[in-house]
Amino acid sequence: MPALVLLGAQWGDEGKGKATDILGDRVDYVVRYQGGNNAGHTVVIGDQKYALHLLPSGILSPNVIPVIGNGVVIDPGVLLEEIKGLTERGIDCSKLVISTNAHLITPYHRTIDKVTERFLGKSKIGTTGRGIGPAYADKINRIGIRVQDLFDPSILRQKLEAALRDKNQILIKVFNRKNIEVDDVLSNNHDKAGTAIDYTCRKIKFTNR
Repeated sequence: MPALVLLGAQWGDEGKGKATDILGDRVDYVVRYQGGNNAGHTVVIGDQKYALHLLPSGILSPNVIPVIGNGVVIDPGVLLEEIKGLTERGIDCSKLVISTNAHLITPYHRTIDKVTERFLGKSKIGTTGRGIGPAYADKINRIGIRVQDLFDPSILRQKLEAALRDKNQILIKVFNRKNIEVDDVLSNNHDKAGTAIDYTCRKIKFTNR
């Protein structure tokens, strides 16, 4: 299957969102393959401006199937708020497909991102504090939480317990912060899991085409 790859070679603000929107009528799928909810893309259609942080720009093209691929790290709360905001403006998000292998940004990723940045002082790197870097670090270290883990509460709890054993040691002994409880993380994601599962179920149809 032929494909078009849109790759930004600068540090953002190259107009990738605009280019993707222009190309949207020529393709069947628009796939976001990496990144998180940082700066995002701004697309202007007529007198309407859309700021997209996690959703692929193809979400604005009616005939396109927008896909969030497995290289993206997803903050469930941000994703659902973005979907809600577009839906309220009359944009159909029902075709969205999310890879079950995509990793999730959790509350402890955001906490570690912020306290690490403060700890660095003058050497800080200028992170957005949204947990993107720590989520990718967990992915590389093979202790990350994937979208598919939302399907099985017991597996989700086991993986969170394993991750928090290390995270809490760092938070308490290095940064002098309180530990994070597994139940707090689970309750934070409980209301969002059902909607995420609804979108990921469509991945089966997508991969079988």
